[in-house]
Amino acid sequence: MKQWIKVAAWLVVALAALVAAAIITGLQLGERRMQRKVDVRVQPVAYRSDAQAVERGKYLYASRGCAECHGDNGAGRVFVDEAGVRLKGPNISPGAGSLVKAYQPEDWVRTIRHGVAPGGRALMVMPSEDYNRFTDDDLAAVVAYVRSLPPVAGTGAVIELPLPARVLYGFGQIPDAATRIDHSLPPAKPVPEGVTLEHGKYVANMCLGCHGEKLAGGRIPGGPPDWPPASRLVPGEGSVMPRYEKPEALLALFRSGKRADGSAVQVMPFGTLKEISETDVRALHLYLKSLPPPTKG
Repeated sequence: MKQWIKVAAWLVVALAALVAAAIITGLQLGERRMQRKVDVRVQPVAYRSDAQAVERGKYLYASRGCAECHGDNGAGRVFVDEAGVRLKGPNISPGAGSLVKAYQPEDWVRTIRHGVAPGGRALMVMPSEDYNRFTDDDLAAVVAYVRSLPPVAGTGAVIELPLPARVLYGFGQIPDAATRIDHSLPPAKPVPEGVTLEHGKYVANMCLGCHGEKLAGGRIPGGPPDWPPASRLVPGEGSVMPRYEKPEALLALFRSGKRADGSAVQVMPFGTLKEISETDVRALHLYLKSLPPPTKG
């Protein structure tokens, strides 16, 4: 009997050692991943400062999620603070502590489209998969608006993750911004604004970060463990689109943050979604309703 107790004790010790080794290895790999260089060749997009570009950039900044992380004034804000996860966007205004004060045109392209810092380091939290398909005009417009913001003092990004998340990141189970992007894709070609499939497809790029490349939903990469999975937007079992047969229903959701039955949606950036134009929402609805079920895999 005593022999079995000794064997069991040794097994517990061995298991604990293996777990500790896995944790240490995961943390070390995570540090290497965060410091790795991602070689992305980009074409700079020329600066613009005309009123039309600034106005378009103001709309995109408000409606495509920039303000969610960087605040209305660009000074940065905490956008996740729960379950051991605390994330804060950096100051991108021209004020003291600005992350982008020394940015050159190519740096904006690399950061916004590719999730890569000017020196080549992969950004841990940056929804660049939503912006990778920005047209040159829209990227220039966002930059024009950010550069026009009044200077506000702020600080850099804050990324605080619990131990399990850091270990999982080290083993590649939580992707960072640069990992989720096909860096070989060229910029999207401009399409006229309107309630069309082409424009709806362009608008739908803003959904990729949470709902996935195929818009099939699932766990939100890097989100706190208590976040529910993102909804399935494509047809198939579990799709939420039958709830939104008419574009007015989707528009009401975006404006109110509530489903048709009055229940609140737990995790969606409604501070951003309420700013989207009716044309963009109707085009998005048209596109989502046109999608076939994704192929397996």
